[in-house]
Amino acid sequence: MESLPPAATREEYADARRDEARFLAGAARIARRHGLSGHEPVRFAAGSLPVFALGTDLVLKLYPPCFTGDFAVESGVLRGIAGRLPVPTPAVRASGRIDGWDYLVMDRLRGMPLSEAWSEMEPSDRARLGEDLGRTLVALHAVDHAGLPVLRPGWPAFLREQRETCVARQRAAGLGEEWLARIPAFLDATELPPDAAPVLLHTEVMREHLFVTRDAGGWRLSGLIDFEPSMAGAAEYEFAAVGLFVTCGEREPLRRLLLAYGYRPADLGEPLQQRFLAYTLLHRYANLRWYLGRLPPPPGAETLEALARFWWAL
Repeated sequence: MESLPPAATREEYADARRDEARFLAGAARIARRHGLSGHEPVRFAAGSLPVFALGTDLVLKLYPPCFTGDFAVESGVLRGIAGRLPVPTPAVRASGRIDGWDYLVMDRLRGMPLSEAWSEMEPSDRARLGEDLGRTLVALHAVDHAGLPVLRPGWPAFLREQRETCVARQRAAGLGEEWLARIPAFLDATELPPDAAPVLLHTEVMREHLFVTRDAGGWRLSGLIDFEPSMAGAAEYEFAAVGLFVTCGEREPLRRLLLAYGYRPADLGEPLQQRFLAYTLLHRYANLRWYLGRLPPPPGAETLEALARFWWAL
């Protein structure tokens, strides 16, 4: 008897997401399948996909049939990077399929989401955390991704297509015409290397996907999660999400992050800021209207160049 709801399409999944009783029943079946019947599943409130705590040491993540590719990516990447980063990532303990849904049983990382801890941190903690994240991204981008099941768009063709559709995609997302009119000239004036060597990218490095712990020495990065949107591409593409969702316009954490990553002080100027914003506009999930509401620019910042200086403050 099926317990998980049908979700062969995104529309079906949107309707099914609130079917709490069926999700709990499915999670309990998976726990029993792997000898974890004593671990009552408890669903986490956040997340685009259903995720459950199984006791204090494990988590269960479900992937609807319409997102089976996300399962392949995340399970492959997690196995490929295991033990290779300076911070923990979830170790895969079991995987399988039930009622057409794929699933992963993974280690539960220590700590709390950075999104919950950021406001409690001193400036020195945030700067040190930036260094930790910079070193983590160096290690991630150094992982050999040749055998991993991640999206590998032909990079020049990918950039070209994203550039050609950028204005239309942002218009569809509700961006105002005054900002839309500025995009073509900004992208034309921002040089992005077409032959950048592809590296393994997380693509959604944000506070919600980073875990931290606190000890006598202060706050430390303790984990990185959610690798289902991983892909191979230019390293600087990664810093679109980093600037918008981690440092969020704070200068010192971003500077320390970039220096730890390997940039020189002389590199930290307007050309770099503008490349980061260009990659943001060309990102698969770009939504400039939402970003402007989330991180409103100061009065007078009415150009994309000014926006780049504000969001990636250096």
